[in-house]
Amino acid sequence: MKKNEYFYEIKKIYEEKKDEIEKRLKDFKNVWEKGSNEEIHTELSFCILTPQSKAVNAWKAITTLRDNGLLFNGTAEEMVEYLNIVRFKNNKAKYLVTLREQMKDKNGKIVTKDFFESISDVNEKREWIVKNIKGMAYKEASHFLRNVGFGKKISILDRHILKNLVKLEVLEEIPKSLTPKLYLEIEEKMKAYCDYIDISMDSLDLLLWYKEAGEIFK
Repeated sequence: MKKNEYFYEIKKIYEEKKDEIEKRLKDFKNVWEKGSNEEIHTELSFCILTPQSKAVNAWKAITTLRDNGLLFNGTAEEMVEYLNIVRFKNNKAKYLVTLREQMKDKNGKIVTKDFFESISDVNEKREWIVKNIKGMAYKEASHFLRNVGFGKKISILDRHILKNLVKLEVLEEIPKSLTPKLYLEIEEKMKAYCDYIDISMDSLDLLLWYKEAGEIFK
């Protein structure tokens, strides 16, 4: 493990953006600490919309569904017309309805935050999501958990992160496909690298996101 020239380029950006990154991570923690069951459900639903779509568009779509009441009461057919800005809108609308039904108690109340509070370990939370929520794999589950303040020990391995891990020489190449086993192996390498450079996983993710997109979003 070593610090190459690209690391020092990244490190320079980190020093410039460190306060902004830390503020954003604090915002994520506040979402969980102060958020209601419905607010946490909105965050989880957002991550169903993100695959192969821009995060900004996914957030716009999910907040529109939330604000017009369809996220918690609408049918998949009613939701679809608001999902034109994300890919695979028909499947994703169905996934949102399935998720909503999963996250209701016997009285029909959304209990998303209460449910995840009952699982103490972040990796167990993620495993439950991967095994039980349609439309979400490790990347999407990790994205949700990071966005509600549980991102220090997990990674969101999308293409921009993988590309940068190659540049940092953590990986030799971007994998052609990402199996669950390979995902966890790369995550361990990223974790070791983050320990080595003394930057947390969630901070490095936001830093590399900023490097690629020019903004610190979610």
